[in-house]
Amino acid sequence: MTPVETILIAIVEGLTEFLPVSSTGHMIITSRILGIEKDEFTKLFEVAIQLGAILSVVVLYWNKFFPLNRKGFYLKLLVAVIPALALGFIFSKKIDELLESPLTVAVTLLVGGIILLFIDKLFKTPTVEEDEQITLKQALIIGFWQCLAMIPGTSRSAASIIGGMQQKLTRSLSAEFSFYLAVPTMAAATGYKLLKAWKESPELLTNTDNLFS
Repeated sequence: MTPVETILIAIVEGLTEFLPVSSTGHMIITSRILGIEKDEFTKLFEVAIQLGAILSVVVLYWNKFFPLNRKGFYLKLLVAVIPALALGFIFSKKIDELLESPLTVAVTLLVGGIILLFIDKLFKTPTVEEDEQITLKQALIIGFWQCLAMIPGTSRSAASIIGGMQQKLTRSLSAEFSFYLAVPTMAAATGYKLLKAWKESPELLTNTDNLFS
């Protein structure tokens, strides 16, 4: 990738990460439009770059994340991220294959957009207004909803927000919990990809020519 292409991909990621649209899907489409060759480095880059955007959540919700006496809060995040860890590990090769298909991305973006048009009509009676009210069972179910984002073009935030609303969380709390959940999820995904790259192709991490070639 050239410096300009890298910056453009980063802008697309920053603009779409916290909207209920797929940032990965938009990066894949942008890469195709720009004619960026799809190789192991670009796949790694598209995952790792999301961690930078996600870390802004930690800054924004600093007071939520770092009172160390909120053990229940951390436990809920841990339970919610378990499905993504398990299914992501099991289906990692299949996910990588799907990432090659802009058609898959386009179809899922369209379907996801249609679902979002009707989501408020499906879940009208929220009863959970504070994160302290979220049960471990609800957190786990939201975590399974988040796994829909393993299909390229499916928004992680939209999937987890829909999951939250299905579990009777208010729209605002669903969005907030989705932001919280993004941190361990993307940290784990980036860590896994970096570790895999280090074991299989360490030159991907040490050769800066990959980034500006």
